[in-house]
Amino acid sequence: MADEHAETVRILWGPHPRPARGPKPALDLGRIARAGIEIADAESLPAVSMQRVAARLDVTKMALYRYVPGKAELIALMVDTAVGPPPAGEGRGGGWRERLEEWARALLAVFGRHPWVLEATVGPRIMGPAELSWLDRAVSALDGTGLDGAERMDAAVLLAVHVRGISEQSRAAGPAGSPEAQLGALLGELMRAHGERFPALTAALSSAARSGGQDQAWEFGLRRILDGLAVLIDERAR
Repeated sequence: MADEHAETVRILWGPHPRPARGPKPALDLGRIARAGIEIADAESLPAVSMQRVAARLDVTKMALYRYVPGKAELIALMVDTAVGPPPAGEGRGGGWRERLEEWARALLAVFGRHPWVLEATVGPRIMGPAELSWLDRAVSALDGTGLDGAERMDAAVLLAVHVRGISEQSRAAGPAGSPEAQLGALLGELMRAHGERFPALTAALSSAARSGGQDQAWEFGLRRILDGLAVLIDERAR
């Protein structure tokens, strides 16, 4: 493991030695992570700093550095704590499809509770045991389906990308309403003025408005991904 990641690995994976003698430490990594999460949930990820977390815990910044060496390690610790353990994986009926659907809905709920996690989990980085357990749970849901290891990994990533995409759009939309409804309203205005240039889009929007078919991107995408996996699994079985 590269030296620049050594501290992150230590914070996330341990060991975390405690002094054999002396008073019990005033802090622990769990309390520190929860303090940072409270700030990020209430304000934003950029609002999190070592100084703010120390103040929330009623300790000095230097005391906090004894447990967490810097903000990068603090954010990694916050992410793994906020994500927490994955769902049990039983689903409705316990089949691979039910287990993956349960997994995807649970991940969507995590991003809904902690939107800043989306910002904190971009690009290559060291993941903690809780976050990796999510990936492991999704991959294991496809055990016995006939898919090879690469396909099971790709399926988990594809599902996670769909969850992230919907979550990011919802975060961008804010409290004003769903992103699909906002986009539909904006496109509707444009189509009323320029619809003759985009006949297929105009017809699709009109049809969606008549049938109430808007605001279905989450469910539509989830079911199409699972349907596609079902086709591939059936092909492997034959």
